[in-house]
Amino acid sequence: MSTEQAIQRDLLRLGRAIGPVDGVLGPRSKAAIRAILAALPTPAPVPGTAAGGIERPAAVSAAGIDLVRRFEGCRLVAYPDPASGGEPWTIGWGATGPGIAKGTVWTQAEADARLVADLAAVAAGVARLTAPGAAAGATAAATSQAQFDALVAFAYNVGLAALAGSTLLRLHRAGDTAGAAAQFARWNRAGGKALAGLTLRRAAEADLYRGASREVPR
Repeated sequence: MSTEQAIQRDLLRLGRAIGPVDGVLGPRSKAAIRAILAALPTPAPVPGTAAGGIERPAAVSAAGIDLVRRFEGCRLVAYPDPASGGEPWTIGWGATGPGIAKGTVWTQAEADARLVADLAAVAAGVARLTAPGAAAGATAAATSQAQFDALVAFAYNVGLAALAGSTLLRLHRAGDTAGAAAQFARWNRAGGKALAGLTLRRAAEADLYRGASREVPR
C-alpha cells in the first residue's frame, strides 16, 4: 500500500467521504485534510462520564497538539533514528512504520494527514488506558484535560504499549499525580543514553501534566 493509499484509508476511518482508495490525493481528499487541520487548534475535551459523573477527556486539545508539533518538528524527507543511525526511519511529524524508509519523501499535506490520524489513534488508546476497568486496574482516578494531553504527547513518542506497562500510568490511575508527574523524567533515554532533547520533552510533558506551562524551544 502506498503512502497516499494509507492516508486515504485513515481519512475513511475518520469518517471522511473521499471516494475510492486509489492512491491519488484528489480534491476531496485534500479538502478532508484541510477540514481536519482547521479543527486542530481548538481545544476539544470530549467528556465521558464514568461512575459518579467523573469527567474523562477523550480527545487531545490544542496544548497537547502544540507540544507534539514543537518537539517533533516536521520533516518531509525520512531521517534515521538518532540512537541507531537507521531503523526506525521517521518522517513528517514523527511518523514511523510500514512504508517509511530511507529515501521516503512526503508532501506537507501527507505529513499533516498522518499527524491527524496518529493523534486520534493515540488519544483513543490513552482514553482506554485511563478508563475504569482497563488492564491496569479496575478503578481509575479522574483525568484532567491537561493530564490527558500530556499522556497523549508522551504515548505519541514512546508508544501506547510503553505507557500501558509504565509506573507512570499506574500512579496516575491511583490518583498519585505528583508521583506520576515525576515519572516522566525517567523516560529520557534512547539506545541506553540520556538525550538532551528527550529530557526537555519529558520536562514539558510533566509541566503540562501538572497544569503548568513551559516554553518549548522552537
